[in-house]
Amino acid sequence: MNSRRKFITGAMGATGALFMSQTGFSQAVNNRTDRPVIRPKRLKKGDTIGLIAPGYAIRRDILEEAIGTLHSLGFKTYHTERIIGNHGYFSNTDEERAKDLNEMFANSEIDGILCARGGYGCTRIMTKIDYGNISKNPKPLIGFSDVTALLNGIYKETGLVTFHGPVGSTINDPYSIEQLQNVVMRPKKKYAIPNVELGAEKKSDPIYERYTITPGTAQGKLVGGSLTLINALIGTPHEIDFTDAIVCIEDVEEAPYRIDRMLTQLIEGKTFTKAAGIVFGVCAGCNESSNPLSFSLKEVVLDRIRPLGIPAVHGMSFGHIENNFTFPIGIEAKLDARTISLELLEKAVR
Repeated sequence: MNSRRKFITGAMGATGALFMSQTGFSQAVNNRTDRPVIRPKRLKKGDTIGLIAPGYAIRRDILEEAIGTLHSLGFKTYHTERIIGNHGYFSNTDEERAKDLNEMFANSEIDGILCARGGYGCTRIMTKIDYGNISKNPKPLIGFSDVTALLNGIYKETGLVTFHGPVGSTINDPYSIEQLQNVVMRPKKKYAIPNVELGAEKKSDPIYERYTITPGTAQGKLVGGSLTLINALIGTPHEIDFTDAIVCIEDVEEAPYRIDRMLTQLIEGKTFTKAAGIVFGVCAGCNESSNPLSFSLKEVVLDRIRPLGIPAVHGMSFGHIENNFTFPIGIEAKLDARTISLELLEKAVR
């Protein structure tokens, strides 16, 4: 988790939400099969972006840099002081971090929410989120890494489309900005997400290698994000249902054996083998091991995924990397494993 921390650094009733979750609200929503997808309003210049730190704190200088980038894109910004400072390794207590999220959704002057960074802590506030408030006040929620838990959990509880994209500390990359804009500001009925053009150095780096694991095409709703957080949701009310979905996976600085362990856990689980397709992004730093006899990351991925017979690819442009495209959780997409391409088949915002 230290490596994840280094990379990312760069009032509604929470009590009522906790009560509803513990007394059956969460389970009732999870059991619904007719839950409609909720598309938030598209973002536009002049809108106000609320910044939150639902896990670790963000340094003030990095926060100011993120604010400057958002202002240069034509947005206004707002944040409370809850995201600055530390409560141990968190930005604040569980209650205050959940309150920040709940208040941002409830605040009618906030048009979208960007997580300032990841780190760790999002899973600790899942039972304190006011999901009813979110359903009544849908708006884009954007982030990745530890935010994977919020993105998938909120989608599962409410049907709100959420966005696996840059956080505040990584939003200064032109490719990442353009892809975020293409999905949340200027959506098309269909949109083929372009992988970034790799330079010579990255082309020779096996971490960035783009290859087909299992050929074929697949269509389904997008889910997923950080493999560590996908696994952390297993056994909770927010466990992801992979049935007929296209599962997107990335991680950072996990040794090959740990990737092996997590993939094995998914395969042994209830629904992963029922997925329509599997898309690996870039698992930065996950090809390193102190054991000279270690399998490579590619060997692990091929060994664990190819026998499933599910169309699957590796190396698309998302993850703990500079060039990180945005994909919407809950939106129908098509994967072509032969061409290593992913196409959104519907708009993610209205």
